Amino acid sequence: MEYYFIGIKGTGMASLACMLSDLGYAVSGSDLEKHFFTEDVLKDRGIPVFSFNTANIKDHMHVIIGNAFLEDFPEVIAARSNPTCVCERYHEFLGRFLKDYELISIAGSHGKTTTTGMAASMMAAYAETGYLIGDGTGHLTKDAKYFCLESDEFRRHFLAYHPKYAIVTNVDIDHVDYFKDDADYRLAYEQFAENVTGALIIWGEDAEARKLKIDQKVYWYGEKENDDFRALNIDERSDGMDFDVLFEGKNMGHFSLPFVGHHLLLNSLAVIAVGILEGIPAETIEKGLSAFRGVKRRFVVEEAGDNIYVDDYAHHPTEVGVTIDTARKRFPGRKLVAIFKPHRASRVLYFADDFAAQLSKADEIYLCDFTSIDDKQDGTDIDITYLQKKLPGSKVLSEDEAGATLLAKESPAVFLFMSSKDIYGLAELVKRFQ
Repeated sequence: MEYYFIGIKGTGMASLACMLSDLGYAVSGSDLEKHFFTEDVLKDRGIPVFSFNTANIKDHMHVIIGNAFLEDFPEVIAARSNPTCVCERYHEFLGRFLKDYELISIAGSHGKTTTTGMAASMMAAYAETGYLIGDGTGHLTKDAKYFCLESDEFRRHFLAYHPKYAIVTNVDIDHVDYFKDDADYRLAYEQFAENVTGALIIWGEDAEARKLKIDQKVYWYGEKENDDFRALNIDERSDGMDFDVLFEGKNMGHFSLPFVGHHLLLNSLAVIAVGILEGIPAETIEKGLSAFRGVKRRFVVEEAGDNIYVDDYAHHPTEVGVTIDTARKRFPGRKLVAIFKPHRASRVLYFADDFAAQLSKADEIYLCDFTSIDDKQDGTDIDITYLQKKLPGSKVLSEDEAGATLLAKESPAVFLFMSSKDIYGLAELVKRFQ
């Protein structure tokens, strides 16, 4: 059986392709010819990546279809029309493939990728653990007992999963082209909770999460007295953090971790909760978490000359705000230049005021226009000037040498490149002109 991926450079798709290749399966796929950061791990494994062409679809392939490609996409039509091919969407395949592992799902509007990476690092210190992370990395051996999975609520795809534990980092509405309103968004998480066989660990200070109606066992984590897992005696610094963890009023230990940013404290606390529930010793939890070195495109820092370049996946107002706040804490006194490229016109239309409020925290703001295949798939027809008008003094930036030259004039600065799309190429251009 050969696995063929339509949209193999997608973050989750690339992770899954690598995982199956590592298990010894034949894997290939197709995508756009332009470079994406996810394709490097594919090349390292010698996984063939072709340009889109219906001739790529061969008899008896097991075809896995990426979310960005609808049923009218030519390769999808070719695969569905071939009676010898097995066709599944990414989430459908995963739901079936992972049923034999003790699954730990990490869900929530924001923080899924980082928290999944943290969970995988912690669990690996305890037992053989597989993982599939939305930054283009995946790992699985035949001896794995546990599996940590980034579980996306997009179009309710996480309903295909049946985890033992589920972390829900927040229930902040997103994907507004699909979900009708806040109530519909919460309903998706309530439906997801029904699949959980063990317990849910949910951030207690999220107002929308507290509205969830869930029959399964729930443990709340946070900093308030009504949280089951509570962080206190917190010491956050520019080089790390320390805090104690109480579980239902009992001190479970002191944790010293090399992370910066309050969101990482909360992510760590959720992962620690899983470890405690699974009976992992505190010293093993701390060792495993401390080994975590971050994930791709989540506050990745590079220093070059007098400038600092931060690459981050932020594509929702809350994430944009967290990225800027973290930069203020980590680089006090430095000028912050925000460069934001949105994904999906419907998201910008719905959250325009929120995006403006969060981006305004930066000292200078540059905006790039939509370029993704699915940015206006739902019919929303606006360009980046819709957001620019809400941000006096902001500038629209071209993703070429002219744009890079304009950005370089802001030096010395901390450049925050924020997007779920391919904005990192612009950062490389800026370095040439600094």
